[in-house]
Parts: sequence; structure tokens; C-alpha cells
Amino acid sequence: MANKQLSNNNLFGIIGLGRFGASVAKELKRNNKEVICLETDENVAKSYRDDFQNLYLVDQTSKATLQEAGIQNCSTVIIAIGKDIEASILITLNVIELGVPNVISKANSTDHGKVLEKIGAKVIFPEVEMGKRLAMSLSNANTLEFLKLSGNFSIAEVELPETFKIQTIRESDFRNKYQVNIIAIIRNEKVIGDISPNTKLIPKDNVVVSGETKAVTEFTKKNK
Repeated sequence: MANKQLSNNNLFGIIGLGRFGASVAKELKRNNKEVICLETDENVAKSYRDDFQNLYLVDQTSKATLQEAGIQNCSTVIIAIGKDIEASILITLNVIELGVPNVISKANSTDHGKVLEKIGAKVIFPEVEMGKRLAMSLSNANTLEFLKLSGNFSIAEVELPETFKIQTIRESDFRNKYQVNIIAIIRNEKVIGDISPNTKLIPKDNVVVSGETKAVTEFTKKNK
């Protein structure tokens, strides 16, 4: 197994290619991110060998194996192993000790999640999070996408109404009015990521905002 040096900011690690891990890996690849995938099941690994260039079949997930695959070069690693709690905890600890800045681990119970949080991982409960995400989207009809990342922090994509007056971000004063930050604008299916106070907002723009969940929710309600 070669320890490939890839672009750190664009490099993600996925450990475990079950339904959750594989879907995350495919979406990252679709968004032009580089992905290192590790899988212990030979049949599972074979089923994805044409999907991922950096896919490694491993018989163990020790720190040495992770390092050999180049996991330490990733900006984010997702441990998508839930059923084997012992393996999940050990791998998470190894990834953290390798110095990966952002470690996200899948948990299948509250107690499992507590242990993962104790050792320094961000925890996700895929089924629970998807249910909350769907409920939030249904509750906020004007919200195209709502994602609660962790704790009390959320990101939402909201379409500005037709009645919205053309103005700059500075003039809109969303930060003071709603305590949210505009981090991107989607206009005519193109993403504008270079945001400044003088960037103009126009009706029907999709604005991506971030902030505390309460503030983001309030923003979506006020901009129907």
C-alpha cells in the first residue's frame, strides 16, 4: 500500500463502505474531492473497486495500517462503522492520534456516541440526523436545505422571495438582524463563493447562511 501525498484540503478519508460510508464517499467524489476508502470486507471492497481510485482492502485498521494508507494526510476522516463498537472506538482513537483535524464517527447508540465524543470525535447518528433534517425541511417550506452540523450550529440554503429588494449584503444587514452569516449565493445554478459586503443580493437568489440553529431557523421564517 503506497502512502500517497494528496491535496490535504481536498482529501477525505472514509473507513467502512457500508450504505452510509459509501454514500458519503460517492457524494464527496461527485463534488470533486479526493477520497481514501478503507474496507475490511473483501466482497464489499470488490463491489466499489471501480468507483474509488484510492480504495484499500485491509485486514486490520491499526494505526500503522491507517498511516500506510495515508489517512494522516486527510483534512477530515469519517469512521462509518457502527455495529462493531469496539472497532469503531479504537479506529476513531487511532485517527485522532494521527493528528487528523476533523474526525467524524458514526454511532449507533447514545452511549456509543458519548464514548466517541469523550475521545474527541464529532458524532453523527445517520438515521436520527436524516429524520431531523427531513422534519426541519418540511417545517420550513421555503428552506431548500437545512443541515444541523453539530451542537447548536446549522447551515441552511434559503431562496429569497420575489418581493426582496435588490441590495448589497451590507445593506441587507442580515448579520445584525438575524445573527446569520451569508457564506455563499447560488444564482442561475452557479455558486458565488467570493462574498464581500458589496456583493449584491437579488430576488430568487438562494443564499447559504450559517449560524446558531435558532437564528438560522428564524431567518428562514422571516424570508418566506
